Amino acid sequence: MCLAIPARIVELEGDVAVVDAMGNRFKAKTTLLPEAKLGDLALIHAGFAISLVDEEEARQTWQLIAEINEFQETRNKLSG
Repeated sequence: MCLAIPARIVELEGDVAVVDAMGNRFKAKTTLLPEAKLGDLALIHAGFAISLVDEEEARQTWQLIAEINEFQETRNKLSG
């Protein structure tokens, strides 16, 4: 399964950004999103910013990811 993760652009030089997703920083290309600017929230997929998202959408996604992580750490988990 592929997943795009919302991340905030914290550094931007040309089309190379450093983004922050839930405290994790990594590089992403903004070539596909030339309007992206410092401070924007973007969906990052396969190392590329593919669309801009608003703060609420990003927070909801981060919350879901946190819940999945918590579930993975649960002993005796049942699904369904």
